[in-house]
Amino acid sequence: MPKLKTRRTLLKRVKLTKTGKVIKRKVGLKHLKIKAGANQKLRANSLTQLGSKKMIKNFKLMLGKHGKNL
Repeated sequence: MPKLKTRRTLLKRVKLTKTGKVIKRKVGLKHLKIKAGANQKLRANSLTQLGSKKMIKNFKLMLGKHGKNL
């Protein structure tokens, strides 16, 4: 069976913590910020945790050798 390639885009967008949590930054505020309100900008600046076991398993497959410590 051939080796799986790492999904480089996922590796750039997701951070893995030592305890196995998957953290990502919220999307949608790289430009056109003048239309967004203060609360929307504040919420979008925070990090969100992805916690379902199925999603973590899928990330582990897509990250290849980088997802071993999940």
